[in-house]
Amino acid sequence: MFFRMIRGTLFRQWKKMIMIAFTIALGASLATAMLSVMLDVGDKVNQELKTYGANITVIPKETSVLSELYELEGDNSAKAYLKEDELGKIKTIFWAFNIVDYAPFVNVTATLDNSDEVTVYGSWFNHHMELPTGEQLDAGITSMRSWWEITEGSWLDESRSSGNNEAMVGKAFAEKENISVGDKIHLIGSKGDSDFTVVGIFDAGGTEDDYIFAQLNEVQELGGLDGCIDSIEVSAITTPDNELAEKAAKDPSSLTVSQYETWYCTAYVSSICYQIQEVITDSVASPVRQVADSEGAILEKTQLLMILITILSLIGASLGICNLVTASVMERSSEIGLMKAIGAQNSSVSGLVLTEIFITAILGGIGGFFAGLGFAQIIGHSVFGSSITMRPMVIPIVAVLVVIVTLIGSIPAIRMLLRLRPTEVLHGR
Repeated sequence: MFFRMIRGTLFRQWKKMIMIAFTIALGASLATAMLSVMLDVGDKVNQELKTYGANITVIPKETSVLSELYELEGDNSAKAYLKEDELGKIKTIFWAFNIVDYAPFVNVTATLDNSDEVTVYGSWFNHHMELPTGEQLDAGITSMRSWWEITEGSWLDESRSSGNNEAMVGKAFAEKENISVGDKIHLIGSKGDSDFTVVGIFDAGGTEDDYIFAQLNEVQELGGLDGCIDSIEVSAITTPDNELAEKAAKDPSSLTVSQYETWYCTAYVSSICYQIQEVITDSVASPVRQVADSEGAILEKTQLLMILITILSLIGASLGICNLVTASVMERSSEIGLMKAIGAQNSSVSGLVLTEIFITAILGGIGGFFAGLGFAQIIGHSVFGSSITMRPMVIPIVAVLVVIVTLIGSIPAIRMLLRLRPTEVLHGR
């Protein structure tokens, strides 16, 4: 009998039930889309920011101490160096998969045939390396300096230029020395000299436009720095800092064992820096604060926006359900009054109405969930240029939200139902 009454109500008031299902579907779809994007937006935002450069810099410990005490940054006398053969160890740390790119740098001062001096940087471009873990990695400044505008020629290709001494020069240097793509530059370093063929001219929009960039080993030969590097730039996907991360950044030894484990096993920029220092001998890894802070601020604001949109959509759905269910109860007041008159308890009548609403809510919620997945993909491709990864935890969260919204929207109607008196209803009052 109970289910016959439910079926009868659903068929008799099918228009209102469709409206209730549509309202719930709308709220569920927005909640699903926003939650899916919010849970995946961290990686997307970080990947977007990675195109603007590294967020971690690694330098020798001795250089770091001298720079802090005497402000000797840039002084090449009595320089300390990192070991090139340890570069692969960066991809062996706990958060190895969060290291998306990195590149070593070494710079020497060289002299041109006309006696002009120029700073020459050696680095990786699209460097292929075999990692200690057995994995393979392609890394270098080709992807880490994606904002460079190649005004003439192309990026240096290591697979093509190996042993050919090719180089890229900055726009300002090229204009000053009247250099074009294809020209050869004779560079005289402190420990050797070599001819470099210009394959590209770039416009970085900064001091780099005055420099020459070539392959790491070729610049090391000019300065007699075999196996030595000045610094490493690392691009890593990180988690925004909180109070624990800030405390650890100041002094990891001040953490309790539990706090240390939490911090070490979370992708904070300070945690990744600490782990890099563990594998690179006598090094100091520090975050590039402009980039790291921007990542955290942008991520927090984006997530807050998603949460606000989700809350507002659910409030709107709850108000819509409230109006529709209340109208449905008012239309059925005579039926409900008769049920009470023949002995039906408030709990039974309330259960009947709620069951009808929840059946409608389930149908609307399922439809809204799949629609939300579609909305999430549209947002992902239009904003980030990639798909949004579906997180399984979205399903129970949306289910709970649909239940809560349905219950809240039904409260006014249930209160009206409980106050309804059979005598007044049946007498038309």
